[in-house]
Amino acid sequence: MEITLDNIWQFIDVFALILVRVTCVLILSPIFGRRNMPAMLKIGFGFMISVIILPMILPTMDINSIQRYNNILEFALLVLNEFLTGLILGFISYMLFTALYIAGEMIDTQIGFGMVNVLDPQSNIQVPIIANFLNIFAVLVFLLIDGHHMLISAIFYSYQVLPIGNVPIKNAVTTDIIKMFRDVFIIGFKIAAPIIAAIFVVDLILGILTKTMPQMNVFVVGLPFKIVIGLITIMLVLPIFINIMEAIINGMYMDLETIMRDMILNE
Repeated sequence: MEITLDNIWQFIDVFALILVRVTCVLILSPIFGRRNMPAMLKIGFGFMISVIILPMILPTMDINSIQRYNNILEFALLVLNEFLTGLILGFISYMLFTALYIAGEMIDTQIGFGMVNVLDPQSNIQVPIIANFLNIFAVLVFLLIDGHHMLISAIFYSYQVLPIGNVPIKNAVTTDIIKMFRDVFIIGFKIAAPIIAAIFVVDLILGILTKTMPQMNVFVVGLPFKIVIGLITIMLVLPIFINIMEAIINGMYMDLETIMRDMILNE
Protein backbone atom coordinates (compact mmCIF):
# COMPACT_ATOMS: atom_id res chain seq x y z
CA MET A 1 0.00 0.00 0.00
CA GLU A 2 1.30 3.41 -0.90
CA ILE A 3 2.08 5.73 1.98
CA THR A 4 0.02 8.91 1.63
CA LEU A 5 -1.58 11.38 3.97
CA ASP A 6 -4.99 9.98 2.99
CA ASN A 7 -3.98 6.57 4.30
CA ILE A 8 -3.18 8.03 7.70
CA TRP A 9 -6.40 10.04 7.95
CA GLN A 10 -8.52 7.16 6.70
CA PHE A 11 -7.16 4.87 9.42
CA ILE A 12 -6.31 7.53 11.99
CA ASP A 13 -7.56 5.37 14.87
CA VAL A 14 -5.36 2.45 13.84
CA PHE A 15 -2.43 4.82 13.40
CA ALA A 16 -3.00 6.21 16.90
CA LEU A 17 -2.91 2.70 18.38
CA ILE A 18 0.33 1.93 16.53
CA LEU A 19 1.85 5.21 17.71
CA VAL A 20 1.02 4.43 21.35
CA ARG A 21 2.79 1.05 21.29
CA VAL A 22 5.83 2.30 19.39
CA THR A 23 6.27 5.36 21.59
CA CYS A 24 6.04 3.31 24.81
CA VAL A 25 8.74 0.93 23.58
CA LEU A 26 11.04 3.80 22.57
CA ILE A 27 10.59 5.70 25.83
CA LEU A 28 11.74 2.71 27.89
CA SER A 29 14.38 1.35 25.49
CA PRO A 30 18.09 1.48 26.45
CA ILE A 31 19.12 4.04 23.78
CA PHE A 32 16.05 5.97 22.69
CA GLY A 33 14.74 6.25 26.25
CA ARG A 34 17.62 8.28 27.63
CA ARG A 35 16.48 11.37 29.53
CA ASN A 36 18.98 13.61 27.76
CA MET A 37 17.33 12.81 24.42
CA PRO A 38 14.70 15.48 23.61
CA ALA A 39 11.09 14.38 23.98
CA MET A 40 10.20 15.83 20.59
CA LEU A 41 12.87 13.64 19.00
CA LYS A 42 11.41 10.52 20.63
CA ILE A 43 7.88 11.42 19.53
CA GLY A 44 9.04 12.30 16.02
CA PHE A 45 10.98 9.06 15.70
CA GLY A 46 7.99 7.09 16.97
CA PHE A 47 5.73 8.94 14.51
CA MET A 48 8.08 8.08 11.63
CA ILE A 49 8.20 4.39 12.56
CA SER A 50 4.40 4.33 12.91
CA VAL A 51 3.99 5.82 9.44
CA ILE A 52 6.19 3.02 8.07
CA ILE A 53 4.41 0.28 10.03
CA LEU A 54 0.85 1.36 9.11
CA PRO A 55 0.84 0.38 5.40
CA MET A 56 2.79 -2.80 6.19
CA ILE A 57 0.24 -4.24 8.61
CA LEU A 58 -3.02 -2.96 7.09
CA PRO A 59 -3.25 -5.74 4.47
CA THR A 60 -2.71 -8.43 7.14
CA MET A 61 -5.12 -7.23 9.81
CA ASP A 62 -8.87 -7.14 10.30
CA ILE A 63 -9.62 -3.42 10.37
CA ASN A 64 -13.30 -3.96 11.21
CA SER A 65 -12.42 -5.81 14.41
CA ILE A 66 -10.34 -2.83 15.57
CA GLN A 67 -12.78 -0.13 14.50
CA ARG A 68 -15.69 -1.96 16.14
CA TYR A 69 -16.09 0.42 19.08
CA ASN A 70 -19.18 2.42 19.94
CA ASN A 71 -17.84 5.17 22.18
CA ILE A 72 -14.67 6.86 23.33
CA LEU A 73 -14.43 4.59 26.37
CA GLU A 74 -14.08 1.46 24.25
CA PHE A 75 -11.42 3.14 22.16
CA ALA A 76 -9.64 4.25 25.34
CA LEU A 77 -9.50 0.59 26.40
CA LEU A 78 -7.79 -0.25 23.10
CA VAL A 79 -5.31 2.56 23.72
CA LEU A 80 -4.67 1.28 27.24
CA ASN A 81 -4.11 -2.22 25.87
CA GLU A 82 -1.52 -0.97 23.36
CA PHE A 83 0.06 1.13 26.11
CA LEU A 84 0.49 -1.96 28.31
CA THR A 85 1.88 -3.97 25.40
CA GLY A 86 4.47 -1.29 24.57
CA LEU A 87 5.24 -0.86 28.26
CA ILE A 88 6.00 -4.56 28.71
CA LEU A 89 8.17 -4.77 25.57
CA GLY A 90 10.08 -1.61 26.45
CA PHE A 91 10.58 -2.71 30.03
CA ILE A 92 12.00 -6.08 28.92
CA SER A 93 14.43 -4.32 26.54
CA TYR A 94 15.70 -2.13 29.37
CA MET A 95 15.61 -4.64 32.23
CA LEU A 96 18.64 -6.66 31.14
CA PHE A 97 20.72 -3.47 31.18
CA THR A 98 20.03 -3.18 34.90
CA ALA A 99 22.32 -6.19 35.33
CA LEU A 100 25.17 -3.74 34.70
CA TYR A 101 24.13 -1.64 37.69
CA ILE A 102 23.97 -4.74 39.88
CA ALA A 103 27.44 -5.80 38.71
CA GLY A 104 28.79 -2.28 39.22
CA GLU A 105 27.37 -2.12 42.74
CA MET A 106 29.06 -5.42 43.63
CA ILE A 107 32.38 -4.30 42.13
CA ASP A 108 32.32 -0.89 43.82
CA THR A 109 31.55 -2.45 47.19
CA GLN A 110 34.49 -4.84 46.87
CA ILE A 111 37.14 -2.40 45.65
CA GLY A 112 36.16 0.47 47.94
CA PHE A 113 34.09 2.77 45.70
CA GLY A 114 30.82 1.93 47.40
CA MET A 115 30.48 5.36 49.03
CA VAL A 116 31.07 7.29 45.79
CA ASN A 117 28.17 7.74 43.37
CA VAL A 118 27.66 9.76 40.20
CA LEU A 119 24.52 10.98 38.44
CA ASP A 120 23.26 8.76 35.64
CA PRO A 121 21.62 10.99 32.99
CA GLN A 122 19.42 8.14 31.74
CA SER A 123 17.70 7.22 34.98
CA ASN A 124 18.39 10.53 36.78
CA ILE A 125 19.54 8.71 39.92
CA GLN A 126 22.84 8.28 41.75
CA VAL A 127 24.69 5.16 40.58
CA PRO A 128 28.10 3.68 41.46
CA ILE A 129 31.13 4.79 39.43
CA ILE A 130 31.87 1.38 37.92
CA ALA A 131 28.17 0.83 37.14
CA ASN A 132 28.07 4.13 35.26
CA PHE A 133 31.25 3.19 33.37
CA LEU A 134 29.85 -0.23 32.44
CA ASN A 135 26.58 1.35 31.31
CA ILE A 136 28.36 3.86 29.04
CA PHE A 137 30.54 1.11 27.62
CA ALA A 138 27.48 -1.10 27.11
CA VAL A 139 25.70 1.65 25.18
CA LEU A 140 28.70 1.95 22.86
CA VAL A 141 28.76 -1.82 22.32
CA PHE A 142 24.97 -1.76 21.82
CA LEU A 143 25.36 0.74 18.98
CA LEU A 144 28.46 -1.01 17.63
CA ILE A 145 26.70 -4.35 17.09
CA ASP A 146 23.52 -2.66 15.77
CA GLY A 147 21.45 -3.43 18.83
CA HIS A 148 19.20 -0.46 17.99
CA HIS A 149 18.41 -2.11 14.66
CA MET A 150 17.43 -5.28 16.50
CA LEU A 151 15.15 -3.26 18.76
CA ILE A 152 13.41 -1.59 15.82
CA SER A 153 13.02 -4.96 14.08
CA ALA A 154 11.47 -6.33 17.31
CA ILE A 155 8.87 -3.54 17.14
CA PHE A 156 7.99 -4.53 13.58
CA TYR A 157 7.93 -8.20 14.57
CA SER A 158 5.57 -7.47 17.46
CA TYR A 159 2.77 -6.62 15.02
CA GLN A 160 3.17 -9.99 13.30
CA VAL A 161 2.92 -11.88 16.59
CA LEU A 162 0.74 -9.48 18.60
CA PRO A 163 -2.09 -7.98 16.54
CA ILE A 164 -3.60 -4.75 17.79
CA GLY A 165 -6.17 -5.43 20.50
CA ASN A 166 -4.45 -8.48 21.99
CA VAL A 167 -4.57 -8.58 25.79
CA PRO A 168 -0.97 -8.72 27.09
CA ILE A 169 -1.55 -9.57 30.76
CA LYS A 170 -1.51 -13.36 31.11
CA ASN A 171 -0.07 -15.83 33.60
CA ALA A 172 2.67 -16.94 31.20
CA VAL A 173 3.83 -13.34 30.76
CA THR A 174 4.00 -12.80 34.51
CA THR A 175 6.06 -15.98 34.90
CA ASP A 176 8.45 -14.88 32.14
CA ILE A 177 9.00 -11.48 33.75
CA ILE A 178 9.78 -13.12 37.12
CA LYS A 179 12.31 -15.40 35.41
CA MET A 180 13.91 -12.38 33.75
CA PHE A 181 14.29 -10.68 37.13
CA ARG A 182 16.14 -13.78 38.29
CA ASP A 183 18.32 -13.77 35.18
CA VAL A 184 19.22 -10.10 35.75
CA PHE A 185 20.78 -10.92 39.12
CA ILE A 186 22.55 -13.98 37.70
CA ILE A 187 24.00 -11.97 34.79
CA GLY A 188 25.08 -9.18 37.15
CA PHE A 189 26.91 -11.65 39.38
CA LYS A 190 28.61 -13.29 36.38
CA ILE A 191 29.86 -9.92 35.15
CA ALA A 192 31.25 -9.04 38.58
CA ALA A 193 32.59 -12.55 39.32
CA PRO A 194 36.19 -12.02 38.04
CA ILE A 195 36.64 -8.84 40.07
CA ILE A 196 35.04 -10.41 43.16
CA ALA A 197 37.39 -13.40 42.84
CA ALA A 198 40.44 -11.12 42.50
CA ILE A 199 39.46 -9.08 45.56
CA PHE A 200 38.83 -12.31 47.49
CA VAL A 201 42.44 -13.35 46.78
CA VAL A 202 43.60 -9.90 47.89
CA ASP A 203 41.66 -10.31 51.16
CA LEU A 204 43.34 -13.68 51.72
CA ILE A 205 46.78 -12.13 51.15
CA LEU A 206 46.02 -9.25 53.50
CA GLY A 207 44.74 -11.71 56.12
CA ILE A 208 47.96 -13.71 55.91
CA LEU A 209 50.07 -10.53 56.15
CA THR A 210 48.07 -9.41 59.19
CA LYS A 211 48.88 -12.69 60.97
CA THR A 212 52.56 -12.67 60.01
CA MET A 213 53.12 -8.92 60.54
CA PRO A 214 50.71 -7.68 63.22
CA GLN A 215 52.38 -4.25 63.28
CA MET A 216 51.25 -3.51 59.72
CA ASN A 217 48.16 -1.30 59.38
CA VAL A 218 46.09 -3.47 57.04
CA PHE A 219 43.42 -0.80 56.54
CA VAL A 220 45.89 1.77 55.22
CA VAL A 221 47.58 -0.72 52.91
CA GLY A 222 44.53 -2.75 51.92
CA LEU A 223 42.27 -0.01 50.54
CA PRO A 224 44.59 1.31 47.78
CA PHE A 225 45.79 -2.23 47.10
CA LYS A 226 42.19 -3.36 46.44
CA ILE A 227 41.54 -0.37 44.18
CA VAL A 228 44.65 -1.05 42.10
CA ILE A 229 43.94 -4.79 41.77
CA GLY A 230 40.27 -4.13 41.01
CA LEU A 231 41.01 -1.61 38.25
CA ILE A 232 43.67 -3.87 36.72
CA THR A 233 41.23 -6.80 36.72
CA ILE A 234 38.55 -4.62 35.08
CA MET A 235 40.98 -3.65 32.32
CA LEU A 236 41.92 -7.30 31.77
CA VAL A 237 38.31 -8.52 31.49
CA LEU A 238 37.10 -5.53 29.47
CA PRO A 239 37.68 -7.23 26.07
CA ILE A 240 35.54 -10.15 27.26
CA PHE A 241 32.85 -7.67 28.24
CA ILE A 242 32.09 -7.08 24.54
CA ASN A 243 31.19 -10.76 24.14
CA ILE A 244 29.12 -10.57 27.32
CA MET A 245 27.19 -7.59 25.93
CA GLU A 246 26.54 -9.42 22.67
CA ALA A 247 25.11 -12.33 24.67
CA ILE A 248 22.98 -9.93 26.75
CA ILE A 249 21.59 -8.15 23.67
CA ASN A 250 20.86 -11.44 21.89
CA GLY A 251 19.21 -12.67 25.06
CA MET A 252 17.15 -9.49 25.18
CA TYR A 253 15.87 -10.14 21.66
CA MET A 254 15.04 -13.76 22.53
CA ASP A 255 13.24 -12.65 25.69
CA LEU A 256 11.16 -10.20 23.65
CA GLU A 257 10.18 -13.03 21.30
CA THR A 258 9.28 -15.25 24.26
CA ILE A 259 7.16 -12.54 25.87
CA MET A 260 5.34 -11.77 22.61
CA ARG A 261 4.59 -15.43 21.94
CA ASP A 262 3.32 -15.98 25.50
CA MET A 263 1.03 -12.97 25.14
CA ILE A 264 -0.98 -14.77 22.44
CA LEU A 265 -1.23 -18.08 24.28
CA ASN A 266 -4.67 -19.00 25.49
CA GLU A 267 -5.04 -19.54 29.20
